[in-house]
Amino acid sequence: MRAPLMRATSIGHAGILIETEHTSILCDPWFLPAFFGSWFPFPRNDQLSGELLARLEAVDHLYVSHLHSDHWDAPWLCQHLRRDVDVLLPGYPTRELERAMRSLGFTELTRTVDGEELDLDGLTVAIHVETSITDGPGGDSALVVSNGAVRFVDQNDCRTTDLDALRSHGPVDLHWLQYSGAIWYPMVYDLAPDEMQARVTAKVDSQLARAMRYVESVGARAVVPSAGPPCFLDPELFRLNVIDDESSKQSKQSKQSIFVDQRTFLGRLTASGHRGILAVPGTAIEVTPEEITVHHPVPDADVEAIFTAKGDHLRDYQADWLPWIDGLKAGWADHEPTDLVTTLREWWEPLLEMAPTVRDAVGGACLLRAGDVEILVDFPAGTVGASEGQDHAFRFDIDRSLVEEVVAARAVDWSNSLFLSCRFSAWRRGEFNEWVYNFFKSLSVERMRRTEAEAVRRLYPPTEVEPDIELDGWVVQRRCPHRNADLAVFGEVDDCTLTCTLHGWRFDLDSGRCLTSADHPIRSRRAGKAERAEQAIAVRWGDAGQDGDNR
Repeated sequence: MRAPLMRATSIGHAGILIETEHTSILCDPWFLPAFFGSWFPFPRNDQLSGELLARLEAVDHLYVSHLHSDHWDAPWLCQHLRRDVDVLLPGYPTRELERAMRSLGFTELTRTVDGEELDLDGLTVAIHVETSITDGPGGDSALVVSNGAVRFVDQNDCRTTDLDALRSHGPVDLHWLQYSGAIWYPMVYDLAPDEMQARVTAKVDSQLARAMRYVESVGARAVVPSAGPPCFLDPELFRLNVIDDESSKQSKQSKQSIFVDQRTFLGRLTASGHRGILAVPGTAIEVTPEEITVHHPVPDADVEAIFTAKGDHLRDYQADWLPWIDGLKAGWADHEPTDLVTTLREWWEPLLEMAPTVRDAVGGACLLRAGDVEILVDFPAGTVGASEGQDHAFRFDIDRSLVEEVVAARAVDWSNSLFLSCRFSAWRRGEFNEWVYNFFKSLSVERMRRTEAEAVRRLYPPTEVEPDIELDGWVVQRRCPHRNADLAVFGEVDDCTLTCTLHGWRFDLDSGRCLTSADHPIRSRRAGKAERAEQAIAVRWGDAGQDGDNR
């Protein structure tokens, strides 16, 4: 009898076509450049075979993990998928994704329950959601799929804090996950070159360490780096590509970017004893209980050349798309200037009024400079108005035409609509303050209600807390004050510094002071003799149990 088989075919970035004998699921198809034409899929996926495109258009089920534009490609969905395809909806607390799909005309929507298995024509699926407001519209999600013999985890860029949930369905054969940058930090900030390089290095190290924690926890037979990096073909942003090959004439500025490519993570996987698979658009990975086979759409030498001659690949790609980029940018000037001050005051002041905890957490004013217009968002006062030279703690400089675009669209998440484009510059006094960005991600009543509730929960937690944990000679609180990550899983201690590898936040263990952002201290102290002895016993018995299993 032939072994049960599942096939996963990369269609670029986080896009995957999962197929079995009986049914198929299309995950996160993305083709049209996103975020004001800044992000392009890398390697390019605009040259897929007609046969593969036909299979995409004939899928039985569609899974869109979240509403960020490199996962939810509305124009492609409208042009290529029938409207009665079964859409698998994550069980988010908000209905934004459902409303977005219905707005495109999709009629068959299956709303799943967080973590609960659902049978789809012989496939078992479960969607796990991460619901922090910092993840976008309602959150992010990961998909677990099994045919009874083989299991895939499509984690894409979902930064779940509950690793037990992903592996609770059984052993995993193939694990797809993000490892590279998907943010504008630190490249948009006004920093000296040496400081920029230090922050880029720290960010890259953090995101790779976080991905490795997921790899080690899920324990799949093979891991596929996915969901990034994007590439940047607009000449104004080309410097954000990390190019390290002889074909490149890029200056060392290309090193000052967090968008490292698949080779970096594959090297770390190999060094840690894990099997990594390099997938380019069109690569098919066939999995049975006995073996995993990989079929590239082009010869192996051509796959390798995408990375060893990355500069050439990107310049050829850029040449094909420059007319489109030029046309897109020309269209931004079509908007007639509006009264931005009045519009933003009427839109944002009611939101500020309903979020006193968020305002307190920001603690200062933010200056938005949109060309010739300067707008002050005074968080402590809860007001929006024309700047008159007042003091401010944060500043964004953004081309006015882009601000006019997102204002005209009433974009409720400026992270998705604007900031991810990297088409702005920023300054701040002091360290990172996440609540500034949380405000700009929450520009609707529905979103701000959740963001204010999260601020209250995190800044004024209940008196009952989880027991502390012992970590490499220190006793620390179990949960990171940033995103509630379990430090027993994500915590790394180096001398007197604790790093939460979920987002790279760092803490001085002697004082408990947060080294990444103000006002996020952690409980910490050196472990006493009894606690060190208890840890030694646990380690000893853990090792004995493992040795016994090996025998």
